[in-house]
Amino acid sequence: MQMPAVELHVHLEGTLEPELILALAERNRVVLPYADMDDLRSRYSFTGLQSFLDLYYANMAVLRTAEDFYDLTTAYLVRAREAGVRHAEVFLDIQAHTGRGIRAAEVLDGVKAALATSRDHGLTTGLIVTFLRHLPGAEALAALQELLALDAPLLGVGLCSTELTSHASEFAPAFDLARDHGLHTVAHAGEEGPAQNVWDVLDILHAERVDHGVRAMEDPVLVRRLAGERVPLTVCPLSNVRLRVVDTLADHPLRRMLEAGLVVTVNSDDPAYFGGYVDENLRQVAEVLSLGPDELLTLARNGVEAAFVDGARRAELDAEVTTWHQRLVAQG
Repeated sequence: MQMPAVELHVHLEGTLEPELILALAERNRVVLPYADMDDLRSRYSFTGLQSFLDLYYANMAVLRTAEDFYDLTTAYLVRAREAGVRHAEVFLDIQAHTGRGIRAAEVLDGVKAALATSRDHGLTTGLIVTFLRHLPGAEALAALQELLALDAPLLGVGLCSTELTSHASEFAPAFDLARDHGLHTVAHAGEEGPAQNVWDVLDILHAERVDHGVRAMEDPVLVRRLAGERVPLTVCPLSNVRLRVVDTLADHPLRRMLEAGLVVTVNSDDPAYFGGYVDENLRQVAEVLSLGPDELLTLARNGVEAAFVDGARRAELDAEVTTWHQRLVAQG
């Protein structure tokens, strides 16, 4: 029985499937460095985060117009519904588009028009703009100022891309401005970077959620803090395997994180590149890590707890999760 999922860590650009890449390339007359679909798919073998990012950013060249971003976002909504998602807080890497000459307003027009139809697809959504950590912090601040001037319908801001090129402190002004405007804050940390990066996004950026965070398990003091403060960690198991954060899914610390009392959630990250949407992530971790109904219930409830939703929506999501669990147990 399919879990009613809350997805809190998914990049819209990471849902760009090969078929849509080629279709948009034809529509926009973009010449890609791939001979055909097989050639494109052959590139989806990564040695680490940077090798993935190289392909990820290259494929974005096909996204040019509001219509393209509408189609991208709508395709995710359709697939998310199939995956059992009831609420999604999606990431948009706005600087990856403005940096190649696409106006922020053009991007937002397409994304927000698609997200406005979320209820038609059976889920609710929120939009989180993620700043690129390999770019200067001053550019993140400028990007947010532009979005605020456009009155963009933002739920929050985040920080993504490689952890190895900058310090969290560079992005403090952007995160401070976001909080001043009532926006939520999240940040990638503890994926390719050490546990210290998790401390930094908590203490410097005051992140409400940590995206990934698996390397927090290397620091027992940090684990106790995360558990005590109920800081959610949006873990992406298939991503961690494909980017060599862990060798195999059997090596993934998800079960140990649950046993430590961490507020762990399961998400898809960049599912078009990593082999599965949230339903496939859940299916595989349940099978490989031998997670039972009660552990799956904990994951589902963690997602509801970690979501940036109002009390009424939280109650609706929790009711769905409770009903699902009761039916799952009854089926044996």
